[in-house]
Amino acid sequence: MNRSTSSIKDPNFKKVSQKIVSEMKRLSIPGVAVGIWYKGMEHTAGFGVTSVENPLPVTPDTLFQVGSISKTLTGTMLMKLAEQGKLDLDAPVRKMLKDLELSDESTAKQVTTRHLLTHSGGWVGDYFNNFGNGDDALAKMVKDIAKLPQITPPGKIWSYNNAGFNIASRLIEVITGKPYEQAAQEMLLDPLGLSMSFFYPSDVLITHRFAVGHYNEGKKIFVARPWAIGRAGNGVGGLVSTVKDLLAYARFHMGNGSRVIKRKTLEAMRVPQISMGRRGNMGITWFISPPGDVVRYSHGGATHGQQAIFMFIPQKDFALTILTNSDEGGILNTNVVSLALELYCDIKPSTPKLIKTPVNQLREFTGSYRIGTEAFDLKIKNGDLMYHHIPLGGFPTPDSPPGPVIPPMRIAFYDKDQVIGLDEPLKNTLGDFIRNEEGLVEFFRIGGRAHKKIK
Repeated sequence: MNRSTSSIKDPNFKKVSQKIVSEMKRLSIPGVAVGIWYKGMEHTAGFGVTSVENPLPVTPDTLFQVGSISKTLTGTMLMKLAEQGKLDLDAPVRKMLKDLELSDESTAKQVTTRHLLTHSGGWVGDYFNNFGNGDDALAKMVKDIAKLPQITPPGKIWSYNNAGFNIASRLIEVITGKPYEQAAQEMLLDPLGLSMSFFYPSDVLITHRFAVGHYNEGKKIFVARPWAIGRAGNGVGGLVSTVKDLLAYARFHMGNGSRVIKRKTLEAMRVPQISMGRRGNMGITWFISPPGDVVRYSHGGATHGQQAIFMFIPQKDFALTILTNSDEGGILNTNVVSLALELYCDIKPSTPKLIKTPVNQLREFTGSYRIGTEAFDLKIKNGDLMYHHIPLGGFPTPDSPPGPVIPPMRIAFYDKDQVIGLDEPLKNTLGDFIRNEEGLVEFFRIGGRAHKKIK
């Protein structure tokens, strides 16, 4: 397997690299780039190839789609605007977006920027569409969001909401009077020296080496098409970057903000805003590890055949990013992060003790669940509660066909209404059932989404 590295000879980084190579082989992942910052030293490496059809070696300078890590840039930009007095996070969004329409008028009147940046708007959040590459793409997308069903009142339940970041991105355009991409370039990318970070449809990125996404069907690997997610999604998940640029971005967030933004503003992004259940708290765009742990701030990213993870721990002067060009990359990321945290930060992985649940007690949790483009059934088999994935399609456009079916996976209880996945790709993923006022199961929250029980 090809390996390119710019790292010094660090024994821990060598172990991380070996883990990456073994997971790539096990999961049939074409390419991976990794970057680690630890106590003033940077370690980076690339493995495998950019594409199975047109292979070039992956290096630390190879561009990947980083997906929803982009949301943290959007949040940082809005925090800078708030710092400048141009935005109140707790004022209704309509104060700035006067033409904002949502399916629930009450929500449209009261939803705030803080709701948007903490995934607590309450409407269906997984909706994607392509409105071309013009400067009006994002404005058209925000108008389209008006048709999305409201599931819960704003601020009531944390449930990952991509569409909220379309609105957040549009706020930046309205406040600055500039297209989102130009605002990002001027407010963050240029001041931070992130010269290898781009947004499509800029064609500069294709003058550099870049990765394409992949998916697996059986033992065969295919290139995922289309490559681009559409300009309207740039502030949601459109950043294209390298592990080196992302480590520089991590150091910015762990540092004093330089002259780009005040340190106290960056620290305010790391204050818990709403509970995500047992998995921790949500800050302003940052996922915050559960209380009691060494505090970790992170965000993942997934596009069409690419998976990414980004994490930093200020008290350890540690940052990590892994970029992969495969749908299977999420599994690799989880396993490699666990190893790196143990090696560099003495944070050992722990899994909760399972509770044997009688079949008659499992029945109230069975049924069909759905939110937006995600659906699944929970069934009982051989005494286990089984997660049956139902692919619906809808990414990167509403008419995109469904992808392959994920094999059924076991989930098990470790506390009242609290579960953990036992099989990949949900292995060690925490989930929770949320009940209504009558005590009946109303939602199953896993993978960040609160899926409503529909039957």
